[in-house]
Amino acid sequence: MESVIFSSDINPYLSELLAQISFSRLVVLTDTNTQHHCLPIVKEILPSNTVFISVAAGEIHKNLDTCSLIWSRMTEEALDRKALMLNLGGGVIGDMGGFCASIYKRGIRFINCPTTLLSQVDASVGGKLGVDFKGLKNHLGVFNEPETVVIAPEFLKTLPKTELRSGYAEIIKHGLIRNKAYFRKLQSKNWETQDWESLIRHSVGIKKAVVEADPKENGLRKILNFGHTIGHAFESFFLDTQNHLLHGEAIALGMISEGFLSFKKVGLSFEEFEEMSQFLLQVYGKVDFSAHELDPILDICTQDKKNEGQTILFSLLESIGNCTYNIPVNREEIKNAIHYYQQLQPATA
Repeated sequence: MESVIFSSDINPYLSELLAQISFSRLVVLTDTNTQHHCLPIVKEILPSNTVFISVAAGEIHKNLDTCSLIWSRMTEEALDRKALMLNLGGGVIGDMGGFCASIYKRGIRFINCPTTLLSQVDASVGGKLGVDFKGLKNHLGVFNEPETVVIAPEFLKTLPKTELRSGYAEIIKHGLIRNKAYFRKLQSKNWETQDWESLIRHSVGIKKAVVEADPKENGLRKILNFGHTIGHAFESFFLDTQNHLLHGEAIALGMISEGFLSFKKVGLSFEEFEEMSQFLLQVYGKVDFSAHELDPILDICTQDKKNEGQTILFSLLESIGNCTYNIPVNREEIKNAIHYYQQLQPATA
């Protein structure tokens, strides 16, 4: 398991870390957003011969075409197997950068420095790396651990409010699947006034404990996918459209829909289902979509990585704070859950 380090002042720690690691050359991967907002924060402490690679921002660019550009640049710079990659960005950069590092010359070492709330509480832990393929999220990938993960809450100051809210969905999920008291604490405050550093530490602790118990997702780790089978299907379907959804917006929809499945299939009480769904609606509102879009969205669910053969498997809540996994759900049941979501009324703040 990789080490996760919290740093309230990124430069002294990162400088010391790089001094402790032996490498031939450093390559820093950013996207166009983090190149502008985050790289200037750390650039002065990086070696003078550092290779800088920047790619277009956004999930839509997390694909093999972008990987090819990264590998081409690394090859042009003649980076050897002792090179070290620093991935400075959100989940897309961490996933794709780690994947590129793991493949280049059969693997070079890498450090992840997540810069969004979403990547700090979710993608920072677990060693899952990959890219999207043919419209399917993370369809190609590997398990590989970074040398270390450096979480610096100061990067959150560079984020728009919508990105903070997107990351907050994974924090909510951690409470729903593992800690009812944590979920209730989240409900007690407006999401915009939360103590982010405290929440990041708590959420990373929850995810780290689950991942350490099941590193390769053979069992318990599957609970981290709650909300993601349906959520990823919506995120993938709308990815290249004007109705593009941020990850957290899609996962909020997914958690409500999969909460309904939890009520129908594994004993989640209707009272707890209403409690969680109303809270999610209050924070994220409703996603509008038309009836003709539903079948292609359901088709994407059948490609989910957790499925076995033709069986669609879900992680569902038995109660708030307790999640089970490998629950078979058929297409009609998924459709009914999404229909239930459609008829919900947006919550009032």
